[in-house]
Amino acid sequence: MRGAQVRPDGTTIRWVELPGAEPTRVYLHGLGASSPVYYAGVATNPTLAGRRSLMMDLLGHGISDRPADASYTLEEHADLLATALTAAGVSGAEVIAHSMGGAVAIVLAARHPHLVAALVLVDATLDPQPPGVGIQARYTEEQFVRGDGRAETLDRVGPAWAATMRLTGAEALYRTAAHLGAGTTPTMRDLLLDLPVPRTYLHPAESEPIGARALSDAGVRVVAVPDAGHNIMLDNPDGFVAATAAALLA
Repeated sequence: MRGAQVRPDGTTIRWVELPGAEPTRVYLHGLGASSPVYYAGVATNPTLAGRRSLMMDLLGHGISDRPADASYTLEEHADLLATALTAAGVSGAEVIAHSMGGAVAIVLAARHPHLVAALVLVDATLDPQPPGVGIQARYTEEQFVRGDGRAETLDRVGPAWAATMRLTGAEALYRTAAHLGAGTTPTMRDLLLDLPVPRTYLHPAESEPIGARALSDAGVRVVAVPDAGHNIMLDNPDGFVAATAAALLA
């Protein structure tokens, strides 16, 4: 395990690192998840192994610190991740990012372009949620952090997701989810369309992303992975590895 201080108060982002050749690969998890848990099996697959690989836990998640006073906006996640990557000597990385992590990766590439040479987005969040939908519609932050909201959410998501979600700070989980639901300005989708780096969007074969044609027209490779749900790397590791390797060689 490695880490880098990302705020003056000593707050640290941590990751599990696999040694290997450059360019570095950076793996980012989704909301309430942890990159080593979700990616260890695929990152060590012989087809993807051999590159320096950082399985990063975003602020508030997994093995990283969980400060209660952070804003946990997508922009803050991206900026603090950039600080950690810079401390780790990373530039021009291949970023592989799932769900909420995909939204952070897009913001990272837009705000810190020298850090990102290619993006592989894994069923990533591209759009804000409709009004009245999401964690902020169900609970206030006070209800979530100090009331029953967090416990009810852990019960509702089921044991597999709860296994990592319970490691996420209560404030981090609520605020990250709320800001993800609100999206960015411009939206993550619009930022993605304008990025100049190679971009691939992996999705479950039975769930084509909204606006797939527009993504393709903007140069984003849209790739269906069979026999998988939202957690493609866990549901079909071989399919994930094949699609990711092809994306990074394209």
